[in-house]
Amino acid sequence: MDVKNLTKLDWDNLRYFLALATSGTLLGAARALGVEHATVGRRVSLLEEQLQTKLLDRRGRRIQLTAEGERIAAMARRMGDEALAIEQARLGGERLAGTVRISAPPALSSCLLAEPIARLRRLHPEIDIVLAGEKHYASLNRREADIAVRLARPEQGELTITRLGGVTFNFYAAPSYLAETEKEAWSFISYGGDMENSPQYQRLMEVAAGRRIGLKASTLEFQVAAARAGGGIAILPGFIVGDGAGLVQAIEEEEPVTRDIWLVVHSDIRDVPIIRAVMDAIKG
Repeated sequence: MDVKNLTKLDWDNLRYFLALATSGTLLGAARALGVEHATVGRRVSLLEEQLQTKLLDRRGRRIQLTAEGERIAAMARRMGDEALAIEQARLGGERLAGTVRISAPPALSSCLLAEPIARLRRLHPEIDIVLAGEKHYASLNRREADIAVRLARPEQGELTITRLGGVTFNFYAAPSYLAETEKEAWSFISYGGDMENSPQYQRLMEVAAGRRIGLKASTLEFQVAAARAGGGIAILPGFIVGDGAGLVQAIEEEEPVTRDIWLVVHSDIRDVPIIRAVMDAIKG
């Protein structure tokens, strides 16, 4: 490896390589980073070109690191630890001032986080909040966010996890749609393919029982709007329906789908004053 090439290194390519080294597959790295798998492959190839060394053995479905790749991956992990330490220094201190990044699903953030965050900033105007309402999960380990609000409890990482509460999903439709449409002819509004493993999607498929899925949408906001416009039956969380203006419950279920809401933070920063202040505000 030519050390002089390090002065020209695109350090972001190293981040892609580390994600690949950690997950072992292009698809796993792509999911962790929220990009296409082809982007990961391209970035790692660029890193190999910059370092003038082979980092990967690409034979077979699972990618193996070369000896040099293992060495570079170990250095990249140490760099990640140092970057985390720098971030902690940025957030440290007793003065409640600085920027905190929060990751949350779009509908959840707009319905449940707006008021507590606005209230927090009235009390502490020197705290700046960057809210990423994103569908893919930002990594707290890689400091893509400081705090996350999730509907699925994370299973990996050095994380501190607190249950905020729960949300219930029910089937809703416009009154006019229910009055004009026989149950056998109901059409349903569902999530896109990235939500097929969620409990609410699976419940919708059970209830639809072969009836048409006429609309698919990745955003809850569109599903609500489509249901109110008479587009079919949608399974929706109570927090987004609100007072139900324009919608009524289409099905009375004895045991509706419920999901827990989780507040997640990396354990290394949970006691940093500014992080604790934001978490307390979200907890209410």
